[in-house]
Amino acid sequence: MILNVNKPAGWTSADVVRKVKRLTGEKKVGHGGTLDPFAEGVLIIGTGKDTKKLTSVSASDKTYEAVLQLGEETDTLDVTGTIVKKKKIPRLSRKIIENVLTKFEGDILQTPPAYSAKKINGVRSYKIARQGKPVVHKSVLIHIYSLKLLDFDPQSICFSVTCSKGTYVRVLGSDIAHALDTVGFLKKLIRKSSGTYSLNDSKQISELEKEWK
Repeated sequence: MILNVNKPAGWTSADVVRKVKRLTGEKKVGHGGTLDPFAEGVLIIGTGKDTKKLTSVSASDKTYEAVLQLGEETDTLDVTGTIVKKKKIPRLSRKIIENVLTKFEGDILQTPPAYSAKKINGVRSYKIARQGKPVVHKSVLIHIYSLKLLDFDPQSICFSVTCSKGTYVRVLGSDIAHALDTVGFLKKLIRKSSGTYSLNDSKQISELEKEWK
């Protein structure tokens, strides 16, 4: 069985997997691509034999909508972190922002964040970072298919991005802020689609609970 779940903000991807295990009674349950705890939206869950299909789901392109808070940077590059840096926000216009966004389209090198699930010598990166130890990841080649400005105000930017597997939108947001001569962190992140699965067709946890009651 393949389930398109609308992961709530505050839940980890593993939380959703555990929930589906309890509801369905399936022993083998997995997901097709981690979604950060603060993020929400499409999380594809597979059970039983269908967990084999999750490899292709994980490898598929994904679309996100994000809100980037400017002027402050957190250690996690998202709203859950501690503010570690502040910088004045320059006066921005739609043209200035859009010119910066175009620079990130296509193939780009991106350095995964310290607070991520990537492993270093078998240990999750975020566990090392939480101990206050330095974390250095190698840059990875990713592809940004589309990067569009949706809205903005003097303190924040709302954008949509369609990207390849392995893209960290938190890092993209931070890099965009730096390119605008300030700093920033993601205040909100919604995965709108994962491959052929879209948010419009996803199910809330409450709907799953009713189905499997």
